[in-house]
Amino acid sequence: MPQGAGWLPHGFRLDPHSHVQGQLVYAAVGALATTTERGTWVAPANRVTWTPPGFTHSHRFYGRTDVRLLTVPVGLCGELAPHPSVFAVSPLLREAILALTDDRPSARPGARERLLAVAVDELSDGPEQSLHLPEPDDDRLRAVTDLLHADPARPATLAELGRAAGASERTLSRLFHSELGMSFHRWRTILRIHHALAHLTNGLSVTDTAVECGWSNPSSFIDAFTEVVGQTPGRYQGELRGGAR
Repeated sequence: MPQGAGWLPHGFRLDPHSHVQGQLVYAAVGALATTTERGTWVAPANRVTWTPPGFTHSHRFYGRTDVRLLTVPVGLCGELAPHPSVFAVSPLLREAILALTDDRPSARPGARERLLAVAVDELSDGPEQSLHLPEPDDDRLRAVTDLLHADPARPATLAELGRAAGASERTLSRLFHSELGMSFHRWRTILRIHHALAHLTNGLSVTDTAVECGWSNPSSFIDAFTEVVGQTPGRYQGELRGGAR
């Protein structure tokens, strides 16, 4: 499905591939993760992923997903970010993407091109909203992030993880900032939010999601989720139910 719409089951994966043109992927219902060598971006139903030409990437879908794939011609790609990104979906952008991927022929010449230009304008004017989880190159840091990927709820401190990875807490803290551009706490929070989005999309309650992803209580989870995603987990789930069809 290089372009168009279709329903995909929970957990469906698209193996690593690349495109000559740019690609927007939007989950009208559900959520998706896009992974490149630079890390993973997650897009819940209020965001859209952008992958420029030439970037090898893979996708994973969470919940039963109404996925919309939209090709962006090379000539328009320069209007958008030169790297994989996630953007907020305005009401106008949502309707443009839905119309462009419904595969209904237009009676008016050039209508599709004009609508695509509107979509690109909306993306160009909107700030990036990347739920981006970068991945390290340093072997010591990768040993730590691998442990957390295997068990995001793991309550270990950075010092404890460092002992398992053979590196000091100070060294690892420096590497998180220099390689990944964020603190250990921030990186683990975003990792947990990625997993929380998958659980919420698949119908798990807010309280059970908080426990499953390592928060000590639902209120701290709600605060973290709201700060990163821009809405409460309850509202996010409510919008998923409202958008399902």
